[in-house]
Amino acid sequence: MIESFFANLKLKINDGRPFLIRAARRLHSGLGYITPLQAEQQYQQIRTVP
Repeated sequence: MIESFFANLKLKINDGRPFLIRAARRLHSGLGYITPLQAEQQYQQIRTVP
């Protein structure tokens, strides 16, 4: 029951959008003020460059 409460709370805080989407778009100082998605893309590019 408590898990359901927190799931609903997270949806209401984010205007009905899943909570993880907002976190994925947030800029992070530890990543040089880029989103986690951008950091992952940069990492993948570095790994694929010969």
